[in-house]
Amino acid sequence: MNKKTPKSSLTRRASLAAIAASTIALIAFASPVASFAEDKSIKVGIMSGEDEDVWRVVAAEAAKKGLTIEAIVFNDYTQPNEALERGEIDANAFQHKPYLDNQIKQHSYHIVPVGYTGVWPIGLYSKKHKTIAEFAEGATIGVPNDPSNEGRALRVLQNEGIIKLKDGTGILATVTDITENPKNVEIKELDAGVVGRAIDDLDAAVVNTDWALKAGLSAADRIAQEPVADNPYRNFIAVKQGSENEDWVKTLVSSYQNDAVKAEFDKVYKGTGLSAY
Repeated sequence: MNKKTPKSSLTRRASLAAIAASTIALIAFASPVASFAEDKSIKVGIMSGEDEDVWRVVAAEAAKKGLTIEAIVFNDYTQPNEALERGEIDANAFQHKPYLDNQIKQHSYHIVPVGYTGVWPIGLYSKKHKTIAEFAEGATIGVPNDPSNEGRALRVLQNEGIIKLKDGTGILATVTDITENPKNVEIKELDAGVVGRAIDDLDAAVVNTDWALKAGLSAADRIAQEPVADNPYRNFIAVKQGSENEDWVKTLVSSYQNDAVKAEFDKVYKGTGLSAY
């Protein structure tokens, strides 16, 4: 003969079952985060110098989210995209869109931007002159020789009235696009990493901010710079096409775009670069 189960026992069993169900639901909800956090590691190509300090903070922020970042340091602008295309690194962070567009045109890379980092307004520096008005006839001005940065440098010279470029010339202008040169300045095309160090042999030079810092140039040596508003030269993190929607990419971008990284960025670049996200 069956006995009735006490009401209190039924209530206790129901409560235990509810707790068990809730626990299973929580585990199921949390499992994707746990699996991602196990040991996801990536390699990110960056340029040597101040950015190494910035990326140490990025790596620390990423570690909190279960992503391990190994910074692979390069000294040449041409290397990080080649390494990314070959799969030797998972991402890079060193370039702006005009540079990437030109690299894709030349090498058919399958690389896409996924998150902005900073912008470094390119400047005209001189150790011999305080103003552009002091330039003599035939003054020598150095500019970077890679396509995107040369066009950028020539636009700075045009903005300052030193030269005039052909109407309709885009951001990839070259010296052949110069239509007016009132003071007959000589434009010397030099490697981006060299032009700043050659400043003593020039009247002036248009130098990327990161290379200006490496060459020992300061804001006191800068006599002109490009506008910051609507600047097309914001740098970004880039990945191989097809990876842009991966969870680790979103984590990588958020690990850069935060207050901790901005504070380190401002510290190491001393106002010469600006966060651009």
